[in-house]
Amino acid sequence: MQTATSPGPTGTAPARPAAAGPRSTAAILAIACVAQFMVILDVSIVNVALPAMRTELHLSGAGQQWIVNAYTLGFAGLLLLGGRLADLVGTKRAFLTGVTAFTLASLAGGLATDGAWLVAARAVQGVGGALLAPATLTLIMTTFTEPAARTRAMGAWSAVMAAGGATGAVVGGLLTQYAGWRWVLFVNVPIGAALLAAALVWVPAATGAQGGLRRLDLPGALTVTAGLTALVYGIISAETHGWDAPVVWGPLLAAVALLAGFVALEARVAHPLVPLRVLRRRTLATANVVVLAIGAAMFSMWFLLSLYFQQVLHYSAMKAGLCFLPGSLSIIVGARIATRLMPRTGSRPLLITGALLSTAGFAWLSRISADGSFATDVAAPLVLATLGTGLATMPTTVAATSSAARDEAGLASGLVNTSRQIGGALGLAVLATVASHVTADRLATGGHDLPAALAAGYGRGFLIASAVMVCAALGGLALPSRNGAKR
Repeated sequence: MQTATSPGPTGTAPARPAAAGPRSTAAILAIACVAQFMVILDVSIVNVALPAMRTELHLSGAGQQWIVNAYTLGFAGLLLLGGRLADLVGTKRAFLTGVTAFTLASLAGGLATDGAWLVAARAVQGVGGALLAPATLTLIMTTFTEPAARTRAMGAWSAVMAAGGATGAVVGGLLTQYAGWRWVLFVNVPIGAALLAAALVWVPAATGAQGGLRRLDLPGALTVTAGLTALVYGIISAETHGWDAPVVWGPLLAAVALLAGFVALEARVAHPLVPLRVLRRRTLATANVVVLAIGAAMFSMWFLLSLYFQQVLHYSAMKAGLCFLPGSLSIIVGARIATRLMPRTGSRPLLITGALLSTAGFAWLSRISADGSFATDVAAPLVLATLGTGLATMPTTVAATSSAARDEAGLASGLVNTSRQIGGALGLAVLATVASHVTADRLATGGHDLPAALAAGYGRGFLIASAVMVCAALGGLALPSRNGAKR
């Protein structure tokens, strides 16, 4: 496929498709959506398989937790660098590298014979995902340049991305029960192989910025990657050690120092990894804060509901996974509604409406009880919360990326994905800690009714998630009232 170039404001000339036909653009959209779905799916797909992994590989409790945390660390810690690399070396090259690393790591993880092997494979999966996720969004931004077409494409990408987290529990439960836990990793191998073949044919071989990797701000890249990794490590350690433990506040203090040093470095170098002028754009900065809040609430919801289903209602892993299906479908419906309405309303009304619907859904979920059921306690508020998320996610992503120059598309994509993952890690750590403390207090003062104490803890977590979504709605007020406004 031939490519044409258009110089960006900094003098670079990333290539893009020239007069791509409907079949080409449809293929690129499908490739981007499937790749993003695979990456997000693996954030949650292993959760219901953890007991089986622990039994077969003789894992400790900490080892079991690190199967999840290793992926989160590699993914969230390198997303910003992965996004910038897509700008510098070309989106296709970054995409192919990410898919290859992700697929091979999935194969290695499925073949693991001990815990260390599996944790290492999950970490490499995360690194591959950090290259792949920003590249999928960059593909959409550079392929669909007409506003209406970009809105439709972004709606599909957002729906798939949002549904990936919910679908992980369903797919993981089915695969674990009927094929064995190794298939929660092996399933990525045929998908990755198909993506590689499709990308080689359909994704245009766009060049990166002039100078390529020679323009990479290596000191800034190392500093921000170390800072984000320390931040995520400190946050996820809080889930098991408490916020006052040295293993938590030590990395958090290091993260503050490293990220402050990163800002100082970016103000001085000729080709910064993250130009500070990008962070001064009100629309982009506000949208990323909103993305962080939505990630904090939604990641926590999937986690807390999974525990409620299995520990309080005593559902099997498969039944618990199937209970998330209405939420997955509701997210897709919300994203489709947002896609249709956004050309007329802009981002702000949809974001605020969606956030308020999710606020109501989380507040309703806070009333769950030990003697409840999916039908009476969860179904309706789950649909309401996820419908609101579907409405809010796509316009927020559009707002966060629409003002980016072509040669900063990968950077904007990396920022959005980083905000989502940091928000998810932070929200999960905070809400899980709150839920644990409430449960412990109830057991200490109210007897030995463990299911009731657990339900009370999870309910308090949902109430805080509701407050977080109020903050997301308030953040939406700072966005422009119509699309295309750049601030």
